[in-house]
Amino acid sequence: MDRHVLVPLDGSKPSWAALDHAAAKADGDRITVLHVVDPAEGVYTGAAGGYYDAEAFDRARERGETLCEQARERLREDGALERIELDTAVKTGKAARTIVAYATDHDIDHVVIGSHGRGGVSRILLGSVAETVVRRSPCPVTVVR
Repeated sequence: MDRHVLVPLDGSKPSWAALDHAAAKADGDRITVLHVVDPAEGVYTGAAGGYYDAEAFDRARERGETLCEQARERLREDGALERIELDTAVKTGKAARTIVAYATDHDIDHVVIGSHGRGGVSRILLGSVAETVVRRSPCPVTVVR
């Protein structure tokens, strides 16, 4: 194995583009597809103070598992699984923090992450997971749009 590449996957077009990019560049590499579930999934607030719906959180984790299996199938169809080793993981936490922690804890050599390309007020209000990962990652990061 040459490198261990981390590809965070949220199901968006940019995250699929990041997976395709990583697979196209990989030859003998290990790729880990990571889906991060926000711990607030299943938390609903309202006038009565809110409540927690464990089933909604479970559905979010199941969606992550489904995305990981879709990634495996996508790479199988492209023939990439003949050249790479694929791992998948579903973790819970805030996206950027969890991605950086995973990269640190698992000796990741390179992160390939999709970006929605938001700018201006939208980026300020929503934040940028890709930007935070670029700033805090312990290894090189490629951002794909």
